[in-house]
Amino acid sequence: MAKTVTRSGSSGTTSPGLLASLDPLLREWLPRQRWFAGKGRPVTGFSLVAATELLPAGTRLGLYHLLLRAHQPESPGDCYQLLIGVREALPPRLAPALIGHVTDGPLAGRTVYDGLYDTRPAELLLEALRSRARIGALRCERDPDQEIRSGLVPRLMTAEQSNSSVVYGDTFILKLFRRVAPGVNPDLELPLALAREGCPRVPAPTAWMETDVDGDPYVLGVLQPYVQGATDGWELALRELAKGEDFGEEARALGRATAEVHGALARALPTATLGPAQIQPMVDGMTVRLDAAAQAVPALRPYAPALRTAFTALADLAVEGHTWTAQRVHGDLHLGQCLRAPTGQWSLIDFEGEPARPPAERRMPQPAVRDVAGMLRSFDYAAHSADPPAPGWAHACRAAYCSGYAEVAGRDPRTDPVLLRAFETDKAVYEVVYEARHRPDWLPVPLSAIHRLAAPDLP
Repeated sequence: MAKTVTRSGSSGTTSPGLLASLDPLLREWLPRQRWFAGKGRPVTGFSLVAATELLPAGTRLGLYHLLLRAHQPESPGDCYQLLIGVREALPPRLAPALIGHVTDGPLAGRTVYDGLYDTRPAELLLEALRSRARIGALRCERDPDQEIRSGLVPRLMTAEQSNSSVVYGDTFILKLFRRVAPGVNPDLELPLALAREGCPRVPAPTAWMETDVDGDPYVLGVLQPYVQGATDGWELALRELAKGEDFGEEARALGRATAEVHGALARALPTATLGPAQIQPMVDGMTVRLDAAAQAVPALRPYAPALRTAFTALADLAVEGHTWTAQRVHGDLHLGQCLRAPTGQWSLIDFEGEPARPPAERRMPQPAVRDVAGMLRSFDYAAHSADPPAPGWAHACRAAYCSGYAEVAGRDPRTDPVLLRAFETDKAVYEVVYEARHRPDWLPVPLSAIHRLAAPDLP
């Protein structure tokens, strides 16, 4: 059914021609994608990491699976996963998927497009997962205790996200990672560990797709049960805000769910104790990120000295003999990473961590309060999305969330204010840089938090 037409270091002739024919089209198309990480810098070239022909390009519908490294100035070159469909011409329903019309090389005269928009390629992926297929260098694994029915109708989710997701018959959702890196992917590792622990707050992986490149493993996609009828926490919070409704009970329930997941992760995977030798590098990293952000965003500079004290206070506490427990955490927790089922049950999803951070860093044990800080910032974002902004709503949600967390964990995150302030400050600094680069209209949201977090040390 399929073949690998080249791999890194191969002497094959098909793939260099394939890449040359796609190069000018991908240089225009790739930077426009929501999940492309190198926005603002030109793409200077591509190198092919792997290419697998899933459906022959000479037929009515051809399909290539590509791992492609995009080269940019001041960048080592991120590796992206593409599913390239090939047709004579696109039907109108696939117009949003268009990459371009090929003029040279083995695909000359054909039209290429993002194959995930198309039913047949999406069906092929599910069948490969269902049957634990080996397609060239691609391999699919699955949980034998979960049934995957054939014939489920796929649909691509079009909401903005840093990867691509396909829903199959409201039964499963496949997340296909767009920017891939070698090593263990926490978005597979942590849900598998939580499933072994019997934690019901995270959908257990049903199947997954992997490959090896030069001896290194790459996780390419994960299939999980789809929570039918669920609403993500961000949408639900905005809806309640618009109606002027209280969100305290939901925030409290979400705090309990977060604590349950943290408890299960601490039982399933190793923990560590953080003393001065471990805290100081963490503080140094926070300080470096603050200094770089202040250089990049002038509006942050007046606050930098006061914000820095949030980090030095943590280092000072460690020197005085205070220690903290570190464990595996979600790493990028916010309202949009939480689903509320029609039953009222909250689930946590998307354990990949912050996409901008290196994979090894995302897998390091961290204080659980890092996730708490992310959620507290998310309540703030929701409140400032209202017209007019509702800071009191955010304050009430923050208190309810921490109270709910304490009901399960036995400890309220607010009882460690130095640690909480440090992580919330680090998160707000990250948000300032992100908004300045991608959504300048949103910059006042994290800046308002910056003002609050710096206030204890402002003159």
